[in-house]
Amino acid sequence: MTASSPSVLPIDPAILAQIAHGEHGDPHAVLGPHPHDGGVTVRVLKPLAKSVTVRYRLPAPTRKNPDGWAAVDLAHEHEGVWAGVLPVADVPAYRLEVAYEGSEPMERDDPYRFLPTLGEVDLHLIGEGRHEQLWTVLGAHVHRYDGLGVAPDVTGTAFAVWAPRARAVRLKADFNSWDGREHPMRQLGSSGIWELFVPGVGSGTTYKYVILGADGVWREKADPMAAWAEVPPQTASRVFDSAYEWGDDEWMAARASRGQVDAPMSIYEMHLASWRRDRSYAQLADELVPYLSDLGFTHVELMPVMQHPFGGSWGYHVTGYYAPDSRFGDPDGLRLLIDRLHQAGIGVILDWVPGHFATDPWALVQFDGAPLYEDPNPQRGWHKEWGSHIFDFGRREVRNFLYGNALYWLEEFHADGLRVDGVASMLYLDYAREPGEWTPNIHGGHENLEAVQFLQELNATAYKRVPGISMIAEESTAWPGVTQPTSAGGLGFGFKWNMGWMHDTLQYLQRDPIHRAYHHGEMTFSLVYAWSENYVLPLSHDEVVHGKGSLLRKMPGDRWRQLATLRAYYAFMWAHPGKQMLFMGSEFGQEAEWAESRELDWWLLDHPEHRGLRDALRDINARYRESPAIWRSDADPGSFAWVEADDAAGNVFAFVRRSGDDEILSATNFAAMPHHGYRLGFPGDGEWEECLNTDAEAYGGSGVGNLGAVTAVAGEHKGWPAHAEVVLPPLSTVWFRRKR
Repeated sequence: MTASSPSVLPIDPAILAQIAHGEHGDPHAVLGPHPHDGGVTVRVLKPLAKSVTVRYRLPAPTRKNPDGWAAVDLAHEHEGVWAGVLPVADVPAYRLEVAYEGSEPMERDDPYRFLPTLGEVDLHLIGEGRHEQLWTVLGAHVHRYDGLGVAPDVTGTAFAVWAPRARAVRLKADFNSWDGREHPMRQLGSSGIWELFVPGVGSGTTYKYVILGADGVWREKADPMAAWAEVPPQTASRVFDSAYEWGDDEWMAARASRGQVDAPMSIYEMHLASWRRDRSYAQLADELVPYLSDLGFTHVELMPVMQHPFGGSWGYHVTGYYAPDSRFGDPDGLRLLIDRLHQAGIGVILDWVPGHFATDPWALVQFDGAPLYEDPNPQRGWHKEWGSHIFDFGRREVRNFLYGNALYWLEEFHADGLRVDGVASMLYLDYAREPGEWTPNIHGGHENLEAVQFLQELNATAYKRVPGISMIAEESTAWPGVTQPTSAGGLGFGFKWNMGWMHDTLQYLQRDPIHRAYHHGEMTFSLVYAWSENYVLPLSHDEVVHGKGSLLRKMPGDRWRQLATLRAYYAFMWAHPGKQMLFMGSEFGQEAEWAESRELDWWLLDHPEHRGLRDALRDINARYRESPAIWRSDADPGSFAWVEADDAAGNVFAFVRRSGDDEILSATNFAAMPHHGYRLGFPGDGEWEECLNTDAEAYGGSGVGNLGAVTAVAGEHKGWPAHAEVVLPPLSTVWFRRKR
């Protein structure tokens, strides 16, 4: 180099040492191109390289370089840092040619010559905790830079992670042989966001972040915002660039314009891994869609499909909130499953767990060396009952992470709703805590005010951005206003699980019919509060595990009585105010208690009596969907009236559901003997069709019934203007509809 040649931009050796050791918060300030002294200094971090050359674009071709490109060899400067000067005034397009011992030189782009992929608005919204599409800027995203005609286009992946207390962050991946030294990330101002664009990296790449915490310890972490992950027990994140083209436009347009409380909703809850074993998302789409279509469910609720390392947690101990479970395939596989369900007219509700998260050290726990996602107060940050960490609901960035995650599933995966797990555990500071293990809030109460704010923010934002969806709370206490709008001080959910109904009815039915007379009120009490919230009646997975036995085995008597009781129970449940949910296997009388490690007892369908239960439920769903009397006015107490609520000795429950001119009278006999000539009040005289009878022979019943119809005659009976003498078969529910 001549005396007149531009010189290398000098850098303090201590700073070069920080770069080499991955401890510099802004490596782009040192690495990459930097104009200096009439030239452009290029520094490159390649610790194991034998030589590094920069090939750069000249302002114009020369006789020596007719193709318009020239080259400069870099000199090793300090512990893997290479430096040299390009004799041009402005930063040109350039590429690196790197050679390692025993291999030919490889040409690649320099990550440190690219601008950040997050803008100022993104950083501002993240700082405010109000970035409603957080997943579009954090995580890993395939990105393309235009070469503008002077250089080839560059495609790579932009990585960005929130780690505000980190002293440094490196990117460790398959593209750098899992050696993070080559890819230190830069911190974007005071935002706490660390970012790096890596050229040549695409979908399928596996990676982790290596984070130097404030405590001086390096930790390897999966990406909290990763869209995909390795199959457990492997723990790395994966880049994913979706290419899925949706086919559910008709469904989505209709969903946005309809309500949910005044629509039919019967939900099939399922655990993907144990419905049938060893199925992919695509295989489930082929098998599940026709199965649910035949049964007539309006919705399916999937137990958590977010990435979780331990299958025995059923998905409730999440490590990857933005990544669908990779055990079943890639994220577009889940999109396919949801799309196919939508095209068949079936809505999809995803079970979602914002109350607590898994303890795995490679995931969210002490992410940047100290509590970040978890509440730092041990009285609020640890869930004794579930052995997991509780989110810091008082931190706006954490709330943003969570409600952004809800929007992610609703928008990116077209989910029709979220069932929010463990709401009660979020609402109360003393949940599962003894006196002395919790501290009252600023008003002296036991309410977690920050969690309340989060839930209100979550629901208001979700309903604003995604019309037509349903937010469903698993809330087991008497917290007021769970389904009241946030504008009225409520939590803003669309529905709440009615745990009291589930507990009372199962307690009643587990008794022998001869003893049920003394517990009649357990079946009628739910109507005292049925309109205090918008309810879902849940018979969930929680009722068929941990020694509780299957629904079938809860029922007393021989197999005939067990199946008959379930048929009657389901029809009673479907006619009751509220929406319905049934856990998989219960539709055909699963005998064994549910276990996530094996599939359902499908062999039971080889037995006519179990096929009969399934067929009965199919017909219950069909009659339900064609009967707006049952579902259209669910939120209106006027849609329900008791016909017979006090016949404890006969184990009889009868009521009318109505909406407009549609009326259904449901009569249930939970006694083991038929009632002949049983006088029931009717809303009007004339012929009433027996549109459903769970004791029909086709279902495995005894075939006792009303020959298809009854005729009600004028004459008051228990406050009703007409009455009829009917037959109530044993352990059965009968629905009557006025003939039109």
